[in-house]
Amino acid sequence: MVRAFVMIKTAAGKSEVLLESIRAVEGVEEAHIVAGQYDIIAETAGEGVYDVMQSVSGDIRALDGVSDTRTYICLE
Repeated sequence: MVRAFVMIKTAAGKSEVLLESIRAVEGVEEAHIVAGQYDIIAETAGEGVYDVMQSVSGDIRALDGVSDTRTYICLE
């Protein structure tokens, strides 16, 4: 099982609306609105690195109102 954290930047005022959509994406285990450079952080999991990068991150990136994402694969 591969775990990753996806940092998500949203359009102005969209974080609360997007939070539930992000939590509903298959592979997302937790998601929280945060203060800082990014607006939401999601903890994700998948069978392999490509599952996480293409499916989970891609599905999040495709949501209307998501302006940028950064995915960090856990190495432990």
